[in-house]
Formats: sequence, C-alpha cells, structure tokens
Amino acid sequence: MEEIKVRSRQRVEMIDITTQVQDVLQQSKVSDGLCVVYVPHTTAGVLINEGADPMVCRDIQEHLSRLIPAAGDYRHMEGNADSHIKVAAVGSSETLIVEGGRLRLGTWQRIFFCEFDGPRTRRVWVQLLGHEHGG
Repeated sequence: MEEIKVRSRQRVEMIDITTQVQDVLQQSKVSDGLCVVYVPHTTAGVLINEGADPMVCRDIQEHLSRLIPAAGDYRHMEGNADSHIKVAAVGSSETLIVEGGRLRLGTWQRIFFCEFDGPRTRRVWVQLLGHEHGG
C-alpha cells in the first residue's frame, strides 16, 4: 500500500489526484488488476467524475452544500456534521481497473479527493492488486 498526502486550502474543495494515483501505479510492477483508492477520514472522501470542465466540480460542491448546508439542525456538536453527511453521500473509496500499467478511466474522467472540513493535510491510501509486468 502507498500513501499520497493531499493538502486542501479551503473548507470544501475537490482536488484532482489522478496524476498522483497514476504515479503510484507507474512505480509499481502491476500491469493488470485493480487499484483501490481509499480516504481514511470521516470528513473527506473520493469520487470519479469529469475533469475537463472545472465547472463540474464547482457544481458538485455548490449542490452538495445546498442539499447539506453547513448550518442545520444537527446533533453532532463539533460544527462539521455537514462534512460527515457529505462523505456519506460521496463515499470513501473508489476501485479502478488497471490494464497495461494504466488506469482505465473514461475520456473525461478524473479521480477527485473531496475535502469537506478543511483546510487540512490528509492521507489517501492506494492499494494495487494484480499481475506484475512480465509475470
């Protein structure tokens, strides 16, 4: 397992980590298999979505904030209940196909770390499962 460090600069932010995940894959010997990307935090998650138009990330963030506002009738008293709920909606992991030593993403797809309680320094764990080059 490898770890990627991600530093958010805002309370709510989507950070493209596709290149970092691909770098982990390139440094390994895995040519075909699976890549699991997991965020071990309760107020940050990960998702795959369009990366060509930055307005998609903006729309996702704005609509999640509208659906799950920062201020609400929450019982959790730390002031970040909305962050926990947003992660429940987005998820903490993604599993991707690896083929020929590359992530099999769609044309417009990118992997996004989703910060909902920043700014912070976070961890993303990447686990590769599969066949090694020449194996």
